[in-house]
Amino acid sequence: MTDELEFAEPSEKLGAAKASIAASAVLALAKLAAGLWSGSLSLLSEAGHAGVDTGATILTYFAVRAADKPADEEHHYGHGKIESLAALVETGLLFGLALVVVAEAVRRLGEGDHDIDAGWPVFAVLGGSILIDFVRSRQLSRIAEAEGSEALAADALHFASDLISSVLVLLGLAATHFGFVAGDAVAAFGVALFIAVAGFRLGRRTIETLLDAAPKELVPHFNQIINDVPGVIALESLRLRTVGAKVIGEASIAVSRTLSVEQAARIKALVNRAIAADSANAEITVTIEARALDDETMIERILLVAARRHLQSHHIVVQQLDEKLSISLDMEMEGELELARAHAVASEFESALRDEFGADTEIDTHLEPLAPHVLIGRDADPAMRAAVENSLQRHAAAEGAVHDVHDVRVRGTSSGLVVNYHCRFDEMLTVEAVHEALDGMERKLREEFPTILRIAGHPEPIGA
Repeated sequence: MTDELEFAEPSEKLGAAKASIAASAVLALAKLAAGLWSGSLSLLSEAGHAGVDTGATILTYFAVRAADKPADEEHHYGHGKIESLAALVETGLLFGLALVVVAEAVRRLGEGDHDIDAGWPVFAVLGGSILIDFVRSRQLSRIAEAEGSEALAADALHFASDLISSVLVLLGLAATHFGFVAGDAVAAFGVALFIAVAGFRLGRRTIETLLDAAPKELVPHFNQIINDVPGVIALESLRLRTVGAKVIGEASIAVSRTLSVEQAARIKALVNRAIAADSANAEITVTIEARALDDETMIERILLVAARRHLQSHHIVVQQLDEKLSISLDMEMEGELELARAHAVASEFESALRDEFGADTEIDTHLEPLAPHVLIGRDADPAMRAAVENSLQRHAAAEGAVHDVHDVRVRGTSSGLVVNYHCRFDEMLTVEAVHEALDGMERKLREEFPTILRIAGHPEPIGA
């Protein structure tokens, strides 16, 4: 699948188109000369077929050049549709040619016996034509598949139809040579039938492209690529269409609603990279939808409701009562905010929580002043620092579970002292037990130093 979506160089496309023009022109002239020399109606019809192919190939050349132009203000999706239009015109030429060949064949049958000189030059021209048609059809098919070019695919189909037509003409002339007078006209009917079938197939594919039909083989391919990206819960929708060599579409992915904006954006970037790594010519716009997961905790859901309102909350306690939930938490508000406004914000938050957990949910919010984003601090004097460190060492020894108090820092701010320190615990203790020990030390330290604003004790396992 990946190989089908890779780009060929534009120069390769144009080079293929130029070579097709030259080959078509040479074959048309050779068949015309052989047809006039032999008097074969099927060969003259085939010469007309080659002439139409030459015109179609010239159209392909200009369509490829135009389709390679980048997007502009008037064509936001580029100019790839020009190739589809060229293929549609070529389809019309195929049907027109089929009608001409049928008319000529009917006329030949009506006229009866015709003198046909099927000498070796005629068979040489047909043999060379078959060889050239085979080589050019294979080359164009390869480039068209790699490039995703409908115009080159149409041109490859022309050469394939020429090959079959030449074989039919060859058989008809051979039959005529051995006495079957109508062989030439019958061969012309076969040529017309093949051209009509080829035109129908090309026309159907081109019309599907112009009508933005979804490329059936690509939808499950990109579905798998997107769903394999870590963090994507589900692919909600995927719409694809082809524009010339490009695959353009929209994909909507679901991610957990508890993710931050940065995390969701990172998942989106991973999806875009996965698509680009697989298909250089795919331009798929990715959008994100938030989805609630079954394994979300109560705390995650509460914090999510708060984050949506740019609120900060902590000390969250959730109780399951007989028939309802009870939630209590601390909300941080600007210290200078008037109570009436703060209460209104808290009420809106509580209403949002009830929407999340149920109308009968019991909710109590405790308002706390939000500390300034940045406090201007300075190291406390050595005596104060020593006093705080000695107190911490003493309380740690009394606690028993706390060991090796170190890296003690004491700083003064306009709102009080900030104390930071590290200590060690048995690595098998639970977080709850560690927190209880540190909390007890904090209470005792505050009793000795009432001006403390904040204490942060960082626990480490012994030996770390």
